[in-house]
Amino acid sequence: MTGREWACWVLIVLGRVSLVVEGYPAQDLVVNLPGQPKVGFKQFAGYVDVDVKNGRSLFYYFVEADGHPESKPLTLWLNGGPGCSSIGGGAFTELGPFYPRGDGRGLRRNSMSWNRASNLLFVESPAGVGWSYSDTTSDYNCGDESSAKDMHTFFLKWFEKFPTYKSRELFLTGESYAGHYIPQLAVALLDHNAHSTGFKFNLKGIAIGNPLLKLDRDVPATYEFFWSHGMISDELGLTIMNECDFDDYVFASPHNVTHPCGEAMSKVNTIVGEYVNYYDVILDMCYPSIVEQELRLRKMATKLSVGVDVCMTYERRFYLNLPEVQKALHANRTKLPYPWSMCSGVVNYSGTDGNINMLPLLKRIVQNNIPVWVFSGDQDSVVPLLGSRTLVRELAHDLDFKVTVPYGAWFHKGQVGGWATEYGNLLTFATVRGAAHMVPYAQPSRALHLFSSFVRGRRLPNTTHPSIDD
Repeated sequence: MTGREWACWVLIVLGRVSLVVEGYPAQDLVVNLPGQPKVGFKQFAGYVDVDVKNGRSLFYYFVEADGHPESKPLTLWLNGGPGCSSIGGGAFTELGPFYPRGDGRGLRRNSMSWNRASNLLFVESPAGVGWSYSDTTSDYNCGDESSAKDMHTFFLKWFEKFPTYKSRELFLTGESYAGHYIPQLAVALLDHNAHSTGFKFNLKGIAIGNPLLKLDRDVPATYEFFWSHGMISDELGLTIMNECDFDDYVFASPHNVTHPCGEAMSKVNTIVGEYVNYYDVILDMCYPSIVEQELRLRKMATKLSVGVDVCMTYERRFYLNLPEVQKALHANRTKLPYPWSMCSGVVNYSGTDGNINMLPLLKRIVQNNIPVWVFSGDQDSVVPLLGSRTLVRELAHDLDFKVTVPYGAWFHKGQVGGWATEYGNLLTFATVRGAAHMVPYAQPSRALHLFSSFVRGRRLPNTTHPSIDD
């Protein structure tokens, strides 16, 4: 062996040792995403096999904290649907380190990314969402129970890839139908801890935004929201409140859509119309024909509404379907016969699991001394704060928790960030002023303040005095 060959061999060995010491899977390292600004933190992406026999694998994207990742917690984020992508939603539209540029071919920094406060893990779950897949078609018939089981398995195997994170503080977060995903996953992890004589998850808290928790309260809240925001008349609002039976409401309940209730609901759809974003009623609409033409022409487009790019969803889809992007992310390894999309067209999710009441699961989580935060963007008509706030209060009553922080304003940068209350030091409800269903997308700075407070175990500030989070 020549001296040069010896030096190369030493470098290779040292590189391998370094990877082992750092606990990183070299094959999943994302060296650089196309059009990505330079950053100082590492990114990883790839697959975790949750069922080798069936060929079922979940795709993940992991972003280190921006600064001292070794001393910061690990946070999972899941989007809802059910059947929608946490990569497209959380990672590249809401709280990840990058947004797609207006031309759909590059990225720009999200200066309010949650990786300022935590290491972030995004997973496309269940199989069939985004680039996650199964070789067994029947796996696409799934529901809450199978999704929680797969995510439990995912974590165990992901920690084999990243062993240095096994003992790290773990926070579970998400939005919308993650009001089901996150509590059920948390209970699965608590069950694991109760029965394990070895490794135990270091679960420290859960936070869910605009979450579906209990249909018979969340559904009427939508119509209350329309009425309170001047989107429907007094007469129509009163008809729905008086004539529609929301008690023990379930999806596709025939008794809930009969005359005159069903007639009133149909009128609401007509009056509110297709020119309003139901997830953010103050946000302007994006018209796909215009933005797609701009993307084809590779023009930089600026489509701002209250400081938000309203066409980001189309730019995101364009970017994530670029072959060079998928290669950089180690994604689509099986060459799926369909393009990446935000919400799955192959998943056949249970039509009844959405009826499950989540409050008993949240109660159990809190009883295990795990803090629970429910936060709501106040411009969302799909899962409005009106229902979530009531349900949190009912949960506090069931737990016999007293008010520890009275309902009042919290502040960010000298302005009202929203309103919040706390029960029993473990249960918090907070609104984010001017935010919507996707809170970090509509109000990134306020959302980061809320998240930072959550993972650091701090209450939201009730004075205008600046804090270190400001």
